[in-house]
Amino acid sequence: MYILVVTGLSGAGKSNVLRLLEDMDFYCVDNMPTKMIPSFIELCRTNNPPVERAAIVIDSRESVFKHDTVNILDTLDKENVRYEILFLDCKEDVLIRRYSETRRRHPMSASIDDGMRIEREMLQPLKERANYVIDTSELKPIDLKKRIIALHVDQGEKKFRLIVSSFGFKRGVPADADMIFDMRFTKNPFYEESLREQSGLDKPVADYIKRSDAIEPFLDSVEKMLRNLIPCFIDNDKHRLMVAFGCTGGRHRSVFAANSIYERMKDDFDAIAVHRDLETEAQDIGGRFKKEN
Repeated sequence: MYILVVTGLSGAGKSNVLRLLEDMDFYCVDNMPTKMIPSFIELCRTNNPPVERAAIVIDSRESVFKHDTVNILDTLDKENVRYEILFLDCKEDVLIRRYSETRRRHPMSASIDDGMRIEREMLQPLKERANYVIDTSELKPIDLKKRIIALHVDQGEKKFRLIVSSFGFKRGVPADADMIFDMRFTKNPFYEESLREQSGLDKPVADYIKRSDAIEPFLDSVEKMLRNLIPCFIDNDKHRLMVAFGCTGGRHRSVFAANSIYERMKDDFDAIAVHRDLETEAQDIGGRFKKEN
């Protein structure tokens, strides 16, 4: 049996993730008191047919029962149950906006600021034990779905997954990136009017960026480094590596670099490309220059 423990900050998207996991044929339970987990496991095992994959949400609401969540999770090891922890994080200003939009009360305090502080402290031990951490601050539902699929949860014998991502610095650095490369050392195609509304996936933009004498040696160095390091990560039981490339807006230089590395690595590794701000920046560019004209 395999259990994915979904936890994280209130408002970070746990309910959305649970719905996604249901679509992936997980048996899902929200807000299960951790003291009931052993009984739940026994129920799953004795069911006909047995439940092979389950996802349970454990969060700050657990504080009602005064249980030591981490110690209870330790008992799963004795039950011979494979389990992993997915922690959903989010920037505080985004959480405040989400609470304001829904007019919900924070479960830990009438004050959203105090509630977030208390909750972070309470959930820190779970975050430290998490196998996966996803920052949902800038993720749309479709992007969150891609990230969940990219985790490769419950794949039996783990395959190594390489996630190559692009992002824009103006929307923040992805908190779950293992390596970050700044592409702002090359000229920005944004300032070329004919290229502005295109992206790093388009050949004219790629050709423009490749005019830089530094770009090919840079990409060669990144590829060589990844090929040298990935076997080391695998030897140390790390099954996921997220490499992120950033530029100002996240549409031109970062997208080109991320896609280039993805193309170089995809035939030898289980790789996926994720362009976080590609569409958002396109909307910003379109809206900004439409107003000016």
